[in-house]
Amino acid sequence: MEIQEINQKLIETRAELLRILNGLSGDQLNKRKDPHSWSIGQVCHHLSKTEELYVIAIKKGLKSNEDSFIENKSLEFLLDRSKKLEAPDIAKPTDEILEHQEIIEKLNNSREKLNEVLNTVEDPSVLSRRHFMHPVFKEMLLIEWVKSLYLHEQRHIKQINEITDGFK
Repeated sequence: MEIQEINQKLIETRAELLRILNGLSGDQLNKRKDPHSWSIGQVCHHLSKTEELYVIAIKKGLKSNEDSFIENKSLEFLLDRSKKLEAPDIAKPTDEILEHQEIIEKLNNSREKLNEVLNTVEDPSVLSRRHFMHPVFKEMLLIEWVKSLYLHEQRHIKQINEITDGFK
């Protein structure tokens, strides 16, 4: 998958997320199904934190001058909500109640940082030749870091839809 396709998926996925968020009240954004689950606001906070962490990882990976010869990983498993994935502590949201506008700003800011990094890459093929160690998925090519962002966001859109189904 080329970076242009991935960028398009990032744009489409974020647009879908924002459409869902725009239809929700502040109460719905901060309501939890149970004390052990995240609210929609927390899910979005997690998405923005993850995106910012990925930007740091991509920047570090781009600093390397050595080509990586690692296999492409299949990342489709990220879409399987039947398999629970535990977020690393650094990517977990706080318990802070977030207003609608704050959530949107966090998402916009993290995406802006991602776009800034990707726009500095003169030769996009370098993303397929450099890697950085992921705390859960181990060695990942930088292009996979970028691709996993929209898959991760799609996973959480499914989670948000599950939460909103509980409102009905």
